[in-house]
Amino acid sequence: MILIISLKPDIIAKLEMPHPYYCMNRLLVTLAVLLSSMVATGQDLTPRAYWPAPQGTQVLTVGVAYDDGDTVPDPSLPIGGVDSQIVTGVVGYLRTLNVWGRTGHFIIEQAYSKGDTSFEYPDLGALEFDYSGAGDLAATLSVNLMGAPAMDVEEFAELRRNPRPILGASLKVVAPTGHYDNDKLLNVGANRWAVKAGLGYTTVLTPKWLLEFEAGVWVFGDNDDFVGQTRKQGSIKSAQLHLVRQFASGFWASLDFNGYLGGQSEIGSRRLDDLKRDSKIGFTLLFPVARKHALKIGYSMGSVNDSGVNFDVYQLSYQRVF
Repeated sequence: MILIISLKPDIIAKLEMPHPYYCMNRLLVTLAVLLSSMVATGQDLTPRAYWPAPQGTQVLTVGVAYDDGDTVPDPSLPIGGVDSQIVTGVVGYLRTLNVWGRTGHFIIEQAYSKGDTSFEYPDLGALEFDYSGAGDLAATLSVNLMGAPAMDVEEFAELRRNPRPILGASLKVVAPTGHYDNDKLLNVGANRWAVKAGLGYTTVLTPKWLLEFEAGVWVFGDNDDFVGQTRKQGSIKSAQLHLVRQFASGFWASLDFNGYLGGQSEIGSRRLDDLKRDSKIGFTLLFPVARKHALKIGYSMGSVNDSGVNFDVYQLSYQRVF
């Protein structure tokens, strides 16, 4: 998710009280934890991430996602409630590669988000923020290590009829290309690099039913210009599980689940109590609407930091295969 928050003059005026530095510092930490919590809720549910395609396949994806609900940091923090409505548009491009005789995928993605978030802060009441802008550019390279050599259309058709176990590895890099203002508490861009390494395995239950598992870890660089301080974040370990039902060529559905742990933050010399223990569950459906055209819909829900507060994510995308 993408946020941009600046302090409006009326809010700054409210902060000018007997101990303004203390109050401002407390608000800074609170919003920083809010940011890290919202990043955590953006952990993807990505079924079929390691499923191969014929060599040279290209896919253009244009999609939109709507996030609605609460993202809550550690209960000990002074936040009475958080509510967000965020619309995110995404454009992505995938190309299948021959990587040393194995099937590989290269994916590049760019997002743009617009929305609003509100939460309660002591002495200030309800704070509301609007935000919009382009996010950081993401690129992913994945390679099938077992079960999916580089193949032509006929070989892929045979794999689809008689699937076999597949083992794959991936590396996702998020570059600090989004818009960033160093005088704002939260921004469209993260002003740091992020890398996710993943290992996925697909096992065959029946020719129509597949079970997919992925384990991954996110590692984050430092934001050394976070309102005059350095913001650090620990790694996030994640796991995904997908039960996939194949109906026909290009037509499938999945039940999706993930969980992730970690991501504790540090601002300056202050370590925050914001360890994330989050999870999401949802479903995905992809169905062809014409030759080489498909629609993908998805829904997921989750609870942030074991707080019992829920959020919902609705997704719709169009895919064109070349």
